[in-house]
Amino acid sequence: MGGAAGPTTTADTRREPRRPDTGGPPAAAPGRLARLRPRVPGFVRRLRPPRRGRRGALILASLGVAGLVGFGLWALYGSTWLRVERVSVEGTRELTRDQVRSAADVPEGDPLAAVDTDAVAHRVTEALTRVAEVEVERDWPHGITLRVTERTPELVMPKPGREGTFVEVDAEGVRYAEVRTRPSGVPLLLLDAADTPSGQRFGRERLRGSAVRVVTGLPDAVRADTRTLRVRSYDAVTLELSGGRTVVWGSEESGRRKAEVLTALMRAERDATHFDVSVPSAPAASGG
Repeated sequence: MGGAAGPTTTADTRREPRRPDTGGPPAAAPGRLARLRPRVPGFVRRLRPPRRGRRGALILASLGVAGLVGFGLWALYGSTWLRVERVSVEGTRELTRDQVRSAADVPEGDPLAAVDTDAVAHRVTEALTRVAEVEVERDWPHGITLRVTERTPELVMPKPGREGTFVEVDAEGVRYAEVRTRPSGVPLLLLDAADTPSGQRFGRERLRGSAVRVVTGLPDAVRADTRTLRVRSYDAVTLELSGGRTVVWGSEESGRRKAEVLTALMRAERDATHFDVSVPSAPAASGG
């Protein structure tokens, strides 16, 4: 039986020719690619705004923001709505409000937003040495408020060459104002160390600061009775109290301990007129 060749089928005659092997993965048929693409539902496509519409909306929003910014700048600096019309002063004791306003020199009618508050504060403290600090605040829509803190005298010193005139000294040792009347309850500071080796070594400024620290560290009752604080050298400070009493304090060192010892010593020796706490571990009282 001779094996005859079978009939040629339709599938065989329509078989596509093989593509040359390029080494890569086999190419997918076009129909298969179409099936692999994700399909966006129709309602989602309908919700997407046209790109041209989105660009227009962004432009309109940008123009709106620019308009608001421009209007705000005009309202702050160009309009008459937010201008300086009044300057208020708070916290004065010895100074007058008019003195502070004059030193501040805030130009009325200028835009409130344009006022340089730091420059205003600097002008006040430069012109008025009695002012320790000042807060400058905008009081919208038409005001500036100056909150002043004046220095408090802890000691007064005689003004050289001007009898009956005193210079006030604050807690930082700053000489800040001249007065004709000695403030009540403020001790008089006498620096007798100017021409001594101690005065030349430490200087008047340092000795003045030391004296301030001594007086601010005194017990309240002793401080109220202190009339004069005399400094002969850095470690020779003497308090002159009412009733002719004196206290040898020594230097400013160990001030808290000396205050405690002096309080106890005065209670124990009520009739004494002279107290020495320069060495707090060995205090002494005499007189009376």
